[in-house]
Amino acid sequence: MEERLDNMKIKTNINMFQVVFFAFLLSCLGSCYKDKGNYDINMPITPEIIGLDTLYEAVVGDSLIIEPRFEGIDANQLEFLWNIMVPESINPERDLYEGSSLRMLFGYGAKVYTTRLTITNKANGMKYFHNFKIRGITEFSKGDVVLSIEQGITKLSFVKPDNTVQPNIYEAINGENLPRDPLHIYFMRHTGINNATPLGYWIVTKNGGVRIDVDDLGLEKVKPNTIRDNFFLAPATIEIGNLQNHPNGVLMGVINGKFYGGTMQTWDQAHTYGMFGNNADGNYELAPQFIMSTINGNTIMIGYEKDKKQFVRLNIYGIPMYFGTQYTPIDPGIFDPHNVGMDLLHIIQINNADTYAYMKDATGNIYELKFKCDYIRDFNFRSEHKKLFVHQDWINADTKMVATQTGNIYIAAQNKVYRYNPINQQIREMETTFNDKVTMLKLEDDENTLIAGSEGSIYYMDIHVGRNGNLIKKIEGIPGTPVDMAWRK
Repeated sequence: MEERLDNMKIKTNINMFQVVFFAFLLSCLGSCYKDKGNYDINMPITPEIIGLDTLYEAVVGDSLIIEPRFEGIDANQLEFLWNIMVPESINPERDLYEGSSLRMLFGYGAKVYTTRLTITNKANGMKYFHNFKIRGITEFSKGDVVLSIEQGITKLSFVKPDNTVQPNIYEAINGENLPRDPLHIYFMRHTGINNATPLGYWIVTKNGGVRIDVDDLGLEKVKPNTIRDNFFLAPATIEIGNLQNHPNGVLMGVINGKFYGGTMQTWDQAHTYGMFGNNADGNYELAPQFIMSTINGNTIMIGYEKDKKQFVRLNIYGIPMYFGTQYTPIDPGIFDPHNVGMDLLHIIQINNADTYAYMKDATGNIYELKFKCDYIRDFNFRSEHKKLFVHQDWINADTKMVATQTGNIYIAAQNKVYRYNPINQQIREMETTFNDKVTMLKLEDDENTLIAGSEGSIYYMDIHVGRNGNLIKKIEGIPGTPVDMAWRK
């Protein structure tokens, strides 16, 4: 009985303690709730910057002045530190500048540099940070480069934004001629990286080529600056059938009948980026012409084996890989892609889908073959038509043609340019006239302007919907006959 009374007393004491504790807690919460926070807080004034842009262009070797205004506080109460972040800088302190304005002789390279302005309030030590970018440019940072042949000598010209021409620019800068037999010129950069640093211009020739700096048009000072140097282990002889510019800024294509692709498994600014390793392994000999398509990040190539006269499949799985005829022919009764039996003259693709190949049979007849390839999912080849081409005399190994994503093919034949619709075989001659043979055809990036090259000149034609190739402008002063061109906007 006494034990039970003792237990009851203990429980009563615990209950009383809990009541008192919760009452105390509620009184604390009540007092907090009634506290209206009547405090005087003096926040520091934030300096307001007026006239500071997010991007500045600075001509290499010229003065750069950035002079913003400050409001809300006396500038004398502030300290300013400008930091140009130069990754390759040996002495980072050299890249620090003091003062309310940045005034300097821009001696950095033609690259994009992140810059930070740090403002310190001397009265309280508060710091404020403002980031922007400075892009170094040269006289060659905007404009076109045109590759041409004059009396058998390869020439390079630079066309300024005001359309004035600087001919023979490579000779003037480098003191020597370019390699003979030019094929292409490409502006190289990794298009998948925002503001990617350009990787140079590759000038591709029949037996090699050179890489030149995009900002001074001189031979790149760091190897690889020639096609031969671009091999980890170069073959004894180099005969280039065709090289194309992959969107990642590396060359890919047919060399000595084999397929090579520049390495992409490293930083795009590394010296080894874009170099050729081993060719795609296999027993084959490719024709120079091929199609390279990038679909949803996957790259496929449609090639043609000139000895076996068959279409073959190549894919990029880290490196180019040859799969030959490891695909399923669909409708081979139209034509059998495993046994075409003709020589390939040209191959062209529309919108990563419809592909047209222009073939020459043993009797000299020119056929147009239409097909579609799925080398990513179903691995098939669908033959769609085989017909004699409507203008047999237009197609030869030297014919220039380009295709738009809307389905038109533009073909140069002697001193005329035609628009050809392969669906209904409609042909229409472009309005622009040429005195000499058309030796180059290109499309502007928006595909609304067709560019043609003919002896000494570059022609820009309007091919918007409803337009028929009327002349927009003509650039004269190109030495010899244009072969190819590239541009940097």
